[in-house]
Amino acid sequence: MKTISLCLFVSFVLIIGSVNGQKGKWTILFDGSATDKFRGYNMQTFPNDAWKVEDGALATQTGVPNIDLVTKEAYKNFELVFDWKVSKAGNSGVFFHMKETLAHQSGNGNSPNWLDNFEFQLLDDINFNDTAAIRSAGSLYDLIIPTNKTLKPVGEYNSARLIVKGNRVEHWLNGKKVVQYEMNSPAMTTLLAKSKFSKNAAYGKSPDGLIMLQHHGQKVWLKNIKVRRL
Repeated sequence: MKTISLCLFVSFVLIIGSVNGQKGKWTILFDGSATDKFRGYNMQTFPNDAWKVEDGALATQTGVPNIDLVTKEAYKNFELVFDWKVSKAGNSGVFFHMKETLAHQSGNGNSPNWLDNFEFQLLDDINFNDTAAIRSAGSLYDLIIPTNKTLKPVGEYNSARLIVKGNRVEHWLNGKKVVQYEMNSPAMTTLLAKSKFSKNAAYGKSPDGLIMLQHHGQKVWLKNIKVRRL
């Protein structure tokens, strides 16, 4: 009996250790070639017409229907790091806790669930037709202006980090924290009430979900993408 109990205890410890070992361990989402960690929004496969691997980066394709990329796994608390650049007047974004609840609206330049989720904005701040700071690169799109920001010229890669732990979220750009906020906080409730998202009670309420890379119709390149659970 003691032997059986010991074996069960050891097995339990090994299982718990295996599960906990996933926290803090980096997962490579894109290594410069393989695209198997992503699929198209509301698709089972990778959208090869909308995204291609170019010079070691995931790159959107223009002149085709827009299709956003989502991770195959869902995340709640995580740290995501990646490098990105956009074309002249380019626009994109990274979303989290995404749910695939709407049909993809091909070709309109917007993410299907963009009205429901927080967005880390990726943008050419100088040449895009909307230069409002609250929608600039690194911002919490249309809600919080980034501060202490240094942005590389168009054509050069920026480094980015998105940290989500509990209700706390941080945006980092080129080694500097540019945005931080608390989801579901009184301050966020006030911001949302004054924003264009005010009529959407579901905005930012998903507790977990997919990470999504936006195809907005312009060129964006993303590389060195990795994530770890927190």
